[in-house]
Amino acid sequence: MDFTPTEEQEAARELAGRIFADLAGHERLRAAGTGTDAELWKALCAAGLPGSVEETGLLGLVLLLEEQGRTTAQVPLAASCVYGILAVARHGTEEQRARLLPGLRDGTTVLTGALPAPGTVTAAPGTVTTAPAALTPPPGTVTAPDAGRLSGAVAWVPWLRDATHVLVPDQDRVLWLVRTEDAAAVEPVELTAPWAAARLVLDGAPAERLGRSGATAHDDVLTAARIAFAGLQAGVCAGSLDRAVAHTSVREQFGRPLSTRQAVQLRAADAHMDTEVIRVTAYEAAWRFDEGLDAGGAALTAAWWASEAGRRVVHAGQHLHGGTGADLDHPVHRHFLWGRQLDAYLGAGTELLAELGDLLAKGDPS
Repeated sequence: MDFTPTEEQEAARELAGRIFADLAGHERLRAAGTGTDAELWKALCAAGLPGSVEETGLLGLVLLLEEQGRTTAQVPLAASCVYGILAVARHGTEEQRARLLPGLRDGTTVLTGALPAPGTVTAAPGTVTTAPAALTPPPGTVTAPDAGRLSGAVAWVPWLRDATHVLVPDQDRVLWLVRTEDAAAVEPVELTAPWAAARLVLDGAPAERLGRSGATAHDDVLTAARIAFAGLQAGVCAGSLDRAVAHTSVREQFGRPLSTRQAVQLRAADAHMDTEVIRVTAYEAAWRFDEGLDAGGAALTAAWWASEAGRRVVHAGQHLHGGTGADLDHPVHRHFLWGRQLDAYLGAGTELLAELGDLLAKGDPS
């Protein structure tokens, strides 16, 4: 396997890095609150970055999300690309691709998803109950009593308030596209991180089946989502560590920079190693996905590292800032909030390990 980015992937990453650096400063992020930074989203789409994922693949998306994570930029890049562009491109009909992809590329269509993880669905006739600890919102119910119409509620969906469509599975893990304007209610929900999340309430909402999707397509989209959000966590951790290194290099104690203290060096070194493991496991999983190999086990591995190690890194980043890290308005605190939110969204470590263990017991090659 070779994780060296192609020229196209490297060019897209460099362009994303410049745009985020220019338009995702601390003051702009603070002003954005929990909503999308419309100017930043427009700039990313005008540069063709969401649309580039069709050519650069999931690994290309992971590279873009690393750059977003470094700044914790307020845009629905991960959700709209993984639940929208990649899902529609891989599983939509020719007509759906022609109708939906142009809007997803230019940002006028924003898609998010409310997918349960395998093994967390308990089905009664016509009912699916999602347990979202693993990359889903908190428990909710969605029923599909009639083909093409959905009813029920999902406790929270990321970026739903900024989305035009949401991808929802039914009790058979068929994927349905629902316009948010057709929902009975989209109720704002406050999360740890300032994402534009909301509770989704459906009451006979008209829904469009994504291609001929079923369990295979559902699992494919879930795998891609786990990998993408792990890549985002790699960027969040890298940004937190960068800020900690910069702070300890100039902050002095007893006439010496904090960075010369062995305890500080060891804590930063541990955080660096954790960040690199998150990055490498996300790269490997994305490479397997793009190559058409079974990536389920690799995705769970990346998600586990992003959840467990990511939490350690953002805590270390704040700790290495000393008293400054306790300032809720300090930029490093955003990394802490994003890291904890991604930890929860990717799933509890024990549950991810249990699912990975089941895969290994069945002889999963990835």
